[in-house]
Amino acid sequence: MSESKKIVLKSSDDETFEVDEAVAREFQIVAHMIEDGCAGKPIPLSNVTGPILSKVIEYCRKHVEAGAKVEEDEEAKKELDKWDADFLKGMDFDTMFPLVLAANYLNVKGLLDLVCQSIADYIQDKKVEEVREIFKIENDYTPEEEEAVRKENAWAFEN
Repeated sequence: MSESKKIVLKSSDDETFEVDEAVAREFQIVAHMIEDGCAGKPIPLSNVTGPILSKVIEYCRKHVEAGAKVEEDEEAKKELDKWDADFLKGMDFDTMFPLVLAANYLNVKGLLDLVCQSIADYIQDKKVEEVREIFKIENDYTPEEEEAVRKENAWAFEN
């Protein structure tokens, strides 16, 4: 059995992670770097901290391990979907938001879709004020401007 090639990834806070090439290739930005011959030294990922990179690696490793089984076996697909749900269970927004940014930067579409859907599900029935608080958005409308927007878009504020 042949040893798989290892790739070293380096986070913005100088944490290094040695991963199988198959896992590293799940990060489209890294896959391009590997193809360009940059795999001989640590690949810097300047927009991702170590703790977040660790989570992205965990996600990609699991999906690489599941691999082709998921496409052929409905039970394997269900198990992976359950793992995805468990992966996000209990994760707070202080982790989810950087995870979205990392998945986008690294171009890990499955993870990006998963986390964005989880956030969308969470805010789905929230009031505007609650969403502002979650995303730390300051209300810069005057009361009159806000009332005008609410009248123009009354359909959006119906429950």
